[in-house]
Amino acid sequence: MNIVCLDLEGVLVPEIWIAFSKASGIPELKRTTRDEPDYDKLMNWRLGILKEHGLGLKEIQETIATIDPLPGARDFLDKLRSMTQVIIISDTFTQFAKPLMEKLGWPTLFCNSLEVAENGEITGFKMRIENSKYATVKAFQSIGYDTIASGDSFNDLGMIKASKAGFLFRSTDQIKKDYPQFPAYEDFDDLLAAIEKVLD
Repeated sequence: MNIVCLDLEGVLVPEIWIAFSKASGIPELKRTTRDEPDYDKLMNWRLGILKEHGLGLKEIQETIATIDPLPGARDFLDKLRSMTQVIIISDTFTQFAKPLMEKLGWPTLFCNSLEVAENGEITGFKMRIENSKYATVKAFQSIGYDTIASGDSFNDLGMIKASKAGFLFRSTDQIKKDYPQFPAYEDFDDLLAAIEKVLD
């Protein structure tokens, strides 16, 4: 039994924080898990910037409503889901993801949640489980699944390394250079073909 585990941002949809950085005019918010391996450090830094600028969940959700999946992502996901089980494992948050899941045809998503005050200020975040992508893949393996994983960032490397097959997708030059053992793809058709070979 196979199950494919995909990252969300940078793989199927644009990076939410980069889109919000552009919309809000705050260049510091462009920093993502491609730049910072420590997710807790990155999120706490982001929350500090939001507080400093008086921005909250509402403003981010307004930006998310304007984001469409990457060209070809919905078709790729539909084809992949016709072949095997697919789970999206993301470090994003339920409060961000819903409109994007609708545009992707409601795939299954495992993610985290935000702590939001009544005035809409994001006061914190609650990770579903520590080292969630790696831990989720290991949990699937413990119940009899072979996992195939793909992602683009530092926080995807754990699930990619732990899987029977792992692929980088639209990753950075640095990550591709540091992890040459993982095939790297830029195109959905190429990634689909690589996954299909593993499924055969």
